[in-house]
Amino acid sequence: MQFPPTNGDFTFVSSTEAEELSGTISAPDVKLNLGSDNGKDPYATTFLRQRGYGWLLEVEEDESEESKPLLEELDIDLKDIYYKIRCVLMPMPSLGFNRQVVRDNPDFWGPLAVVLLFSMISIYGQFRVVSWIITIWIFGSLTIFLLARVLGGEVSFGQVLGVIGYSLLPLIVIAPLLLVIGGFEMVSTLIKLFGVFWAAYSAASLLVGDEFKTKKPLLIYPIFLLYIYFLSLYTGV
Repeated sequence: MQFPPTNGDFTFVSSTEAEELSGTISAPDVKLNLGSDNGKDPYATTFLRQRGYGWLLEVEEDESEESKPLLEELDIDLKDIYYKIRCVLMPMPSLGFNRQVVRDNPDFWGPLAVVLLFSMISIYGQFRVVSWIITIWIFGSLTIFLLARVLGGEVSFGQVLGVIGYSLLPLIVIAPLLLVIGGFEMVSTLIKLFGVFWAAYSAASLLVGDEFKTKKPLLIYPIFLLYIYFLSLYTGV
């Protein structure tokens, strides 16, 4: 059974007589607007692209970047700082610490923390001492750096700044002892001298290398005087 087509060349065949449906259909061209460019007006899109402003229509895909920890962003390595603190507090070579890492791998945050800690125990209610101690740390290190370079040493200002800052730790260690035995003048003086020698030895053993040869005392002496001045800021003497 056949039905006459009503549109195009298509033949309808009854399913009882045949199982296949075949034919063709012709239709006028149809243009579809699929809403490209995120549903914007295609004329405006074409206008912007022709004028060289097509980049306004581009949508950047957000790259999924893992946020770094704050300590990593600030380049703070707590394990490295802790190791350097141990190297300064225990400067004896027999203990097996690689003390050269304090000089060869300088950092800023560790020495700054040490200087700030020394400043906090030295303020006695006078916060202006904090800025003064930081100033002495920076300019004292600059003086040692310039003197070392004049004497032929191969050190950078960052290395000197780090070593001088870390080497304040012995003075921080003796500070509680001075509070306890402050009434015993003789013992207190010995502890002060021990703290200054301890700090100066820690710094000088890292900064004063073999390249200075016979000129070592010329650099050790100002380092010793610098830590005497640091101690005077704490004791007020």
